[in-house]
Amino acid sequence: MENYDVAIVGYGPTGATLAHLLGQCGLKVLVLEREAAAYHLPRAVHFDGEVMRVLQWIGIADAMEPLTCQHPGMRFVGPDGKLLLDWPRPPGKGPQGWRSNYRFHQPDLERLLREAMVDRPQVTVRTRCDLFLVEEDETGVTLRYEDMSRGKIQRARAKYVVGCDGARSLVRRFIETGMEDYGFHERWLVVDVILRDDKPELGDHSIQYCVPERPSTYVRIPGRRRRWEITVRPDEDSAEMIRPDKVWEMLSPWVRPDEADLERAAVYVFHSLVAEDWRRGRLFLAGDACHQTPPFMGQGMCAGIRDAANLYWKLALACHGSLGKDETERVLDSYTSERKPNAREYIQTAVRLGGLINTCGTEAALREALPGSGGIARMESIAPPLGEGLGHGPAAGRLFGQPHLASGALMDDAHRHKWVVVADAELARGLDLPAGVALVSTANSPDAAEHLARFGVGAVLLRPDRHTLGSADTQAELAQLVERALPNPVNSSIPEMV
Repeated sequence: MENYDVAIVGYGPTGATLAHLLGQCGLKVLVLEREAAAYHLPRAVHFDGEVMRVLQWIGIADAMEPLTCQHPGMRFVGPDGKLLLDWPRPPGKGPQGWRSNYRFHQPDLERLLREAMVDRPQVTVRTRCDLFLVEEDETGVTLRYEDMSRGKIQRARAKYVVGCDGARSLVRRFIETGMEDYGFHERWLVVDVILRDDKPELGDHSIQYCVPERPSTYVRIPGRRRRWEITVRPDEDSAEMIRPDKVWEMLSPWVRPDEADLERAAVYVFHSLVAEDWRRGRLFLAGDACHQTPPFMGQGMCAGIRDAANLYWKLALACHGSLGKDETERVLDSYTSERKPNAREYIQTAVRLGGLINTCGTEAALREALPGSGGIARMESIAPPLGEGLGHGPAAGRLFGQPHLASGALMDDAHRHKWVVVADAELARGLDLPAGVALVSTANSPDAAEHLARFGVGAVLLRPDRHTLGSADTQAELAQLVERALPNPVNSSIPEMV
């Protein structure tokens, strides 16, 4: 029987990202995927600067960026065309070192993720393999699966298993967790078309049409691809809604059959669910297996990539035996306690925005969707911190930006998977850091001071996922933070095999 450090079930963007990151940390990884190839039609169409930063770690961000298009923001309009809510997105590079938002074609991302896996000898990918049994014991997990290409039952052994196997997750069934329901369950017709010629009047903004008869959404995708998501009423038949003549009837306010080709039409039920338990023993969940969100914030795939970024370095520490038993359990438990509240907040905001669309943008709906806004028709991007976990102090659990070094390189390219102190030069002077902990100071970074100023602190200690473990304003506080956060600094570093 083959033995691995981590087995990942599912080879979508979340599973592939996690496999890359674990492989870079020197772990032996098995990926099991039921399908023979990546899905060839559009699915997710948006990701943000935080996700692009993770793609930078993997090494595919520079190849992915030219395949995306600018996303200037989202607008909510009423039946009379009046702007109800404006959600602009900054056009330039943001604190993460990348633009704040991107529109993309998911098959492009999956292709790059899979092509880059060729350079990961630590990762074994097996497609057309259908997992059916997971047996956990004190030292690991035995997986049984059918290799459908040969009709043969196979076994594998891993220290940990991560279910990235979607909304119908088999791993979630073995964990036996329930789902927290936030009350949004609606059928929507999703239509992807390819324009035959440019149609600039459609615009580059995403538009939420808060129309009583038929709430709908328009989304620009790279090239000539465009998407519409249209509410399906309770009395309408899903099979009838995807007939081409019906689809073109639904699209008639925007585009005619002679102007575009249908690429896909499907009816989906959008849910708002979060798994109660994201971990049981050696079994974990990530991506759609543990959270499902309405699409109104474009955060479904983003949440899965955030899961992978939070979990990979914790599994690396556990698999390398870097920590004692109790500390290992504390670190692994923090995955759920940190990620679940963050995912929940995104989902609850998406539910509120869905309510705004379905109630046609009334003033009361605006107040409910954006508490404290006073009905002001403008929204800023949210960036909720992590839930309670490994951090120390009020600044813990917040995503920190990515300074440039004096060489012009981005911080993460120079210090991938490492703990990093970012500090004012005065605080950093004479600081004795443990082996494996990098230092970026205002003396060797032209914009570190700007990043620190956003947090209003003199120094931060960053985890490998670039969230803060804590902050400091004096040399004594900084020394104490490092000592407290890294009691065994040699064992807290992650061996890297890029």
